[in-house]
Amino acid sequence: MPKIYLVRHGKAAAGWDADPDPGLDDLGRKQSIQATESLAPVGPLDIVSSPLARTRETAIPLAELWQRTPRIETRVAEIPSPTEDLSERAEWLRGVMGDIWTNQSQELLTWRQGIIDALYALEKDTVIFSHFIAINAIAGKAAGDERVVGFLPDNGSITIIETRDNGILMVERGIEAGTKVN
Repeated sequence: MPKIYLVRHGKAAAGWDADPDPGLDDLGRKQSIQATESLAPVGPLDIVSSPLARTRETAIPLAELWQRTPRIETRVAEIPSPTEDLSERAEWLRGVMGDIWTNQSQELLTWRQGIIDALYALEKDTVIFSHFIAINAIAGKAAGDERVVGFLPDNGSITIIETRDNGILMVERGIEAGTKVN
């Protein structure tokens, strides 16, 4: 079964309450290079990225090293917000993060299932550049943990899973952060 390397994007230039699609800041660019250095020996592999700027920018150094064009996959994008108002969006996200999946809307449950379906569609080892909640959705599924947030993957961290016929196997959790989510 495929081994999947889930890379959380580097630190964004703005948070959820300031910009709907920020790129990376200077630290985020350094984190993308560190992730590339960690992944270099396992490839070249296929590269998949969320369509958002911070994930696409995090993927650039690895894509250049491996001479691969990342495939954009909307199913591994950021959790969909019910509002475009940035302050309301941040408040909504804080509420979701402290809850469990079974309390979420059908839209969010469908989004979560879409991430899982995207993983099962992969036929070979792949690197996916994604987001905090998306990686948590996958890790929670692997652990049978219904919390929306079960661990804190740091920016640029790499979580390794394998898809199996009977589920998702957590091979290695990414480095965790004690900082706020960007």
